[in-house]
Amino acid sequence: MKKISLFAILLSITFTGCQSGKNLFNGKNLDGWQTYGTEKWYVEDGLLVSESGPDKMYGYLATKDNYKDFEITLEFKQEADGNSGVFIRSEIEGTKIAGWQIEVAPPNLHTGGIYESYGRGWLIKPSPEKEAALKYGEWNHLKIRVKGNQVTSWLNHVEMVDFSDDKIGAANGKIALQIHDGGGIKVYWRNIRLKTL
Repeated sequence: MKKISLFAILLSITFTGCQSGKNLFNGKNLDGWQTYGTEKWYVEDGLLVSESGPDKMYGYLATKDNYKDFEITLEFKQEADGNSGVFIRSEIEGTKIAGWQIEVAPPNLHTGGIYESYGRGWLIKPSPEKEAALKYGEWNHLKIRVKGNQVTSWLNHVEMVDFSDDKIGAANGKIALQIHDGGGIKVYWRNIRLKTL
């Protein structure tokens, strides 16, 4: 009986490890990603850096693979303007993106909310009292869960929004990080992990 129990525990640990996900960013280069636009994406001291370029336009760094149902966790730190975001189930042509952005923005500009580009605009914003979850200029932890029609975001372990939408549910596409237009933006990223659901 003890041998069977030990085997079951080991099997459970192995299975859990397989389900724990993978690193989307290796800390060395942009393998597995593709840039869109002329803004800057580079690796420095093990961090992924996004920075406005001379054109001051929108820019994206997107996964080469598509992901439908997943949970992604990452850390970001904003400098300067810090207006960015994480797109889900997106398609990109040039610098025009069709999809949904989980906002990363300066204080009181709805980090964790969901915005539909080239579509309905803001779908949901965090309630005003949740805006204080952002630690501007420091490392922040962002978690996004996408399953069927449902999208939930957490910022520093505070649930920001929980939203259901048929249009999102029907889509499939890339995960993409954004640089907003206007120039003067710099955001650092690290520990980007993805678990498929």
